[in-house]
Amino acid sequence: MAERYDPRVTAARPDLAARYLKGKVAAARFVDGIACEVLDAQAPVRGVPALDAPLVTEALRGERVTVYEQTDEGWCWGQLDGDGYVGWLAANALGTPGPQPTHKVVAVRTLVYPAPMVKQPPIGALSMGARLAVRTVEAEFAALGNGYVPASHLAGLDHAERDFVDVAERFTGTPYLWGGKTSLGIDCSGLVQMSLNAAGIGCPRDSDMQEQTLGASVTPAPGFTNLQRGDLMFWKGHVAIVADSKTIVHANAFHMAVAIEPLAGAVARIRAAGSELTSVKRIET
Repeated sequence: MAERYDPRVTAARPDLAARYLKGKVAAARFVDGIACEVLDAQAPVRGVPALDAPLVTEALRGERVTVYEQTDEGWCWGQLDGDGYVGWLAANALGTPGPQPTHKVVAVRTLVYPAPMVKQPPIGALSMGARLAVRTVEAEFAALGNGYVPASHLAGLDHAERDFVDVAERFTGTPYLWGGKTSLGIDCSGLVQMSLNAAGIGCPRDSDMQEQTLGASVTPAPGFTNLQRGDLMFWKGHVAIVADSKTIVHANAFHMAVAIEPLAGAVARIRAAGSELTSVKRIET
C-alpha cells in the first residue's frame, strides 16, 4: 500500500504526480517537472485553478517553482522550491529561470524605479523575501534587469536578522489576508514563516505544520510568566509570537491586521470564541 503524504507539500494527484514520487504514491501517470521562476512581485497560489478560489499561499518574485502541468486555460500546477507547497499559479506569473538571485529584499516593502533617481515614478513594488539578481550597485541603487531598487532595502541571500520578533513587529498594521505573506496582506502562519525565514530559520507554511516541527515544547506557568520573546503560541488553526511575557504579535481576523496586544487578553478572547491554547514552542536561535 502506498504511504500517505500531506497533499499540501506532495506533488501528487490521482491523475498526475512528480516522477520522483513513483513507487511512493498512486497516480495515473508520473512526469518530470519544468523549472520556472516567479516573475511577478507576488503570485497567488490556489488550491484549484480558478481566480475566485481562496489563496493557499503566495510565491514571491525570484522564487523557483517546479511545474508539472500547464493547462490550455493558462494555469500551472507545481511545487514551490522554498517550502514545498503545492498549488495552482497563473502561467503568466512564471517564466524561464534567469540569472541566479544574489540578493533578497529585507525591507517590509520596496519600490522599483525605471532609473536610479528617487523622483522617478515607481514602476513596481516588491515585498520582503523577494529574491533578485543584482547586476551592479550605482550610488544608492541596485540595478536589476528591469529597474532599480534602493540598495539599503536589499541584503545578500545569506543575511540573517538577529531578532525574528522584530521582523514580525515591522508588519504591524498589515491587513489580514488568508494565505497572504506580504505587506499587502498576511495571515498568522505567513507572518511566522516570513519572520523566521528573515532570521535564517527554516519554517513550514501552515500553523499545524509549524506546531508539529518547530522548537521545543514549553509548559506555560500561571500568568504566562515563564514565556520568552520569540516563543510561539498555538491554537487550532492559529499561531502568535510572544513579544514579551505580557504581549504577543500576530496576524488575526479579529483585528483584521497584524496587531500587538496583551497576551492575557488575547488568550481570554480566543478562549471565549471557543478555542484553547494547544501548545507553546520555543525556538533556539
